[in-house]
Amino acid sequence: MAGFRFTKKQVSQFHQDGYVIAPGLFDTKLMDLLLKIARNDPEFVGKAHVMPDAAGNASRIAITMKMSNDVYTAFVHSEKIVNPMEQVLGGEVYHLHHKMMLKEPKIGGAWEWHQDYGYWYNDGYLLPDLASCMIAVDRAYKGNGCLQVLRGSSRMGRIEHGRFGGQVGANPERVAEIAKKQELVYVEMNPGDALFFHCNTLHRSDPNTSNDPRWSLICCYNAAHNPPFRPSHAPYEKLEKWKDTQIKAVAKEQLATLVPA
Repeated sequence: MAGFRFTKKQVSQFHQDGYVIAPGLFDTKLMDLLLKIARNDPEFVGKAHVMPDAAGNASRIAITMKMSNDVYTAFVHSEKIVNPMEQVLGGEVYHLHHKMMLKEPKIGGAWEWHQDYGYWYNDGYLLPDLASCMIAVDRAYKGNGCLQVLRGSSRMGRIEHGRFGGQVGANPERVAEIAKKQELVYVEMNPGDALFFHCNTLHRSDPNTSNDPRWSLICCYNAAHNPPFRPSHAPYEKLEKWKDTQIKAVAKEQLATLVPA
């Protein structure tokens, strides 16, 4: 899949449904490297913070706006992600932030229904020309709390958000009405599969009641033509596009510092 780009049908699907799944976007060897680094990286684990759900269960999230010389940032540069993002957002894109979601066995909490633009709107972005790519690091399935989306909900515009438990979520009354009209999709993925989704796509997840972790890496982007009118924690910076070989080189170098041969 070198130089991966969406087909016209996939671009149309993104705008119609609010998401597209790209199976096997990254190979098993690369995902194994990412997972081994993440689980042996004390700095990474240490900066993850807990996000409780309304029932008191908790997931962890490690989020950063900083571009560093590490494997997480290397994925942000991937041409397999950046090229499709440019297609669906109408031109050049740049890095907003990236994060690892850590939903551990038995204790990983739910995420309430929300839109990413429900948060990002208040950062000063006038247009909803932002999107994310979620890469499955572990297998994601119903039992371990895979992501759920409401197909086509991105076309319903931004919904008001409020606080529920320790999270900010979309207005439950409006979500309930949308759920009556739009198909609920469980996004089950294998390691290396990727989900591209619009910032107005409603999504959530259930608690992880299984014995399997569900870790994922999410890379978020803004269109270059959509700068925020307020001072930003993620200012525009020209984004280089990298091939898998360059990502693997960064990963191997980082792994050598964490797990000496």
